[in-house]
Formats: sequence, structure tokens, C-alpha cells
Amino acid sequence: MAFERQQVKEKIAALAAQGVFIGTSSWKYQGWIGQLYTRERYEFRGKVARTRFERDCLSEYGEVFKTVCVDAAYYDFPRREYLHKLADAVPDDFRFGLKVTDVITVKKFPNLDRFGVKAGQTNRDFLNADLFSTAFLKPCEDVRVKIGVLMFEFSRFWPTDYEHGREFVADLDTFLGKLPKGWPYAIEMRNKHWLAPEYFGCLARHHVTHVFNSWDAMPPVSEQMALPGSRTNPNRLAARFLLKPGRKYEEAVKTFQPYDRVKEPNPDARAAGRALIAEGKAGKPARESLIYVNNRLEGNALETIDAMISDGE
Repeated sequence: MAFERQQVKEKIAALAAQGVFIGTSSWKYQGWIGQLYTRERYEFRGKVARTRFERDCLSEYGEVFKTVCVDAAYYDFPRREYLHKLADAVPDDFRFGLKVTDVITVKKFPNLDRFGVKAGQTNRDFLNADLFSTAFLKPCEDVRVKIGVLMFEFSRFWPTDYEHGREFVADLDTFLGKLPKGWPYAIEMRNKHWLAPEYFGCLARHHVTHVFNSWDAMPPVSEQMALPGSRTNPNRLAARFLLKPGRKYEEAVKTFQPYDRVKEPNPDARAAGRALIAEGKAGKPARESLIYVNNRLEGNALETIDAMISDGE
């Protein structure tokens, strides 16, 4: 299916008017030039200027889509100036999905270069509600009206982190109870066996949304949707279609770059996306739904979204 920019724009606007916001994970992909982005806007001396493209493309993205997931916030606490720049680039009815910085959600720092001397060490700020409030929420205050969801992404925990899922849920329950009220919190879990009644019940008590997520070691979104109690917040629905279950992230990057076309359609994910859109529309006006699609699911998030919103056309 070819990506028809104007048709998609009209459908996206109609869905947003019904409380359903569907967009992509990040937006700075030159592989989308010619589909979503206009080459002439970013050219300098006959070539696309990377700096100009990365600086200005969110504005053009916002001409078509009404939401985007900001991955950058996961790697460092967001600065007020950065958030203002994002908010100023998009229309008033735009919604950002922000991933909460991993300093809050990682129990033990992975052995990755970006963590420096902390790699392999226990994280003293894991589930630190005070740090989250001051370092993350405070910079967000000025752009709060454009924040659709704040997602705590918990990477897979190992038995050395928690022997049982209920131990994590107990810590999560305490953490959520300390958070300032009124923000659109959501939890993305990466331990499939922990998607249990006590986990969903904890989120429901705090009016926090479970993020349906398509990921390497997680069950398909369709299976998560079928779990009793998985709609933990009557006012918000959230999903992220990231990877085909069973596929490693690095493999997906190698397979799908430069993300300029769909290389491997995923009928199950598309069907789940359509079902979530239908559920979101049925839940209006009380419910707001935010659905994000990554290039690494099929190869091109734009075409995947087009398929999800086309109702089988």
C-alpha cells in the first residue's frame, strides 16, 4: 500500500477528533522523504542537509500526524528548552508520548558504554519518586497541555532483580502512590509472565494505563488485549507496536533500514491496531487513545499506520 499523504492526513484528523491519536515512534527518518517529508524543504546545494532536516522535520510531521513518541526522554531527563522547542513545532491539538528517563526505571544499569562507570551497578534511583517529580515532571509543566501519555518503560527484569513478579508489583504500588496526581501515567512491561491480576489491579488502583506492547519477549498485542483486567484506566488506552514478538531489536534494524518501505507485513499486529482504534472510537468522549508504531515492526511505520487506519480497504 502506497502512503498517500493527504488521505492519511484526513483520516488522522478524523480519528483525533474522536479521541484516537495514532503516530510513530520518533520522527527523524530520512527514509520517509518522498512519503511524509518534502525533499525541497531540507535541501542545501542539491543534497538533504541532515542538520536542517533533524531541526525542522517535526513541523512537517505535525502537518499530518497528531501524536509522536519521544524516545529521547528515555536517555536523559528532558530540558525545559527542548520541550518548548518540540511543543512550538506542532499544532495546539498535538499530543506527545514521552518515555520516562531510564534512571527511574532501570534496577541495575546494563553493561553499555553510555552508562560509563555505572554500567553493571545497582541503580540507587530506581523508582525514586522525588527525583522523577523534580527532574522529569517539573520541566514538563509548561507543555503539560500537549502531553498525552508519560510511559514508564521497564526493560525485562531477571531473577537477580526480582525473584517473583509480585515483589516488583509491591515496589511499583509504593512508587505510584507517591507520584503527583493528574498526570497521564502508563506502564510498559517487558516480563510477559508478570501480566497477572495483581499487576493489572495495581495499575487500576492508581488509574495508570497498561501499555499494550509488541516486543521481542512479549506476547502479541492481541493476546495482551484478551487478558482480563488489561484495561486498567477507563480514561486512557495506550499501545506501542515496536517489534515482531521473537525478533531481536538488532536484527530488525539490520533488516529494515533505511525504513523507506514495508518489507514484512504483520497481519496480526495490523489487526490488533485496527481493534484498538475501534475500541478507542467506541470509548469517546471519556477515553483518549494513544497508539504508536515503530519502523522496526514492518520496515516503514507510515505504511503500517496507513494499513491500520484503512479499515481493510
